[in-house]
Amino acid sequence: MRFRPCIDLHDGMVKQIVGSTLVDKDPGHLKTNFVASRSASWFAELYRRDNLTGGHIIMLGPGNENAAMAALEAWPGGLQVGGGITAENAALWLERGASHVIVTSWVFRDGRIDERRLASLAAETGKKRLVLDLSCRRLGDEYYIVTDRWQNFTKEKICESTLAGLAGYCDEFLVHGADVEGRCAGVEKELVELLGRLVRIPTTYAGGISTIGDLDCIRTLGKGRLDATIGSALDIFGGTLITYRDAVAYHRRYGVSDE
Repeated sequence: MRFRPCIDLHDGMVKQIVGSTLVDKDPGHLKTNFVASRSASWFAELYRRDNLTGGHIIMLGPGNENAAMAALEAWPGGLQVGGGITAENAALWLERGASHVIVTSWVFRDGRIDERRLASLAAETGKKRLVLDLSCRRLGDEYYIVTDRWQNFTKEKICESTLAGLAGYCDEFLVHGADVEGRCAGVEKELVELLGRLVRIPTTYAGGISTIGDLDCIRTLGKGRLDATIGSALDIFGGTLITYRDAVAYHRRYGVSDE
């Protein structure tokens, strides 16, 4: 299980936002845990020094392109990028140095996967450079993919048929447990267990991680098939619960899948 680092950008700055507040359509309700004094490129250089590949840059809204490009310049080929990616601009971000592009909302229409859009996107990037963001929220006893800053439920469930079909188009999945994202109150265990049973391609889970014990939980319930991203709990993002160095040490101990 690998530790996948992140750089979340909002208004051009590295921030940690309580992801569950993104679902509120009133921007005044957006809650921020942390605003960095350091640049996106500083974080990219840190991850490069520790050889933490496969991390992601997420552009949360407009005004983040320059910061994202600076991070990619600091580590060409070392980071993925997502946020507003379409078939029209995906190749440009790959040219700018992203190892992969991350896409979610653009491949949905009327709450369903638009296979024509998905196929055109995969043709533009190539399967090996595309990550599909399947971030989800719970509805009843099941998890449904959510789009548009996690505000809108789609009609697509996290289930075996959905994951198997989408895996044919992409290299990896990224899955935020949106209901617990940014709260540092523990992982979405049912979701982790579900993903551990169903995924067959590299998959990164994010949401609620607050202790090293949570990483053990993901590694166990996820059957060694899931990587993990840590946000607000990390000391480099103002957190007090997990040090970045401990996360790197965990990665070096368990970075090879123990499936």
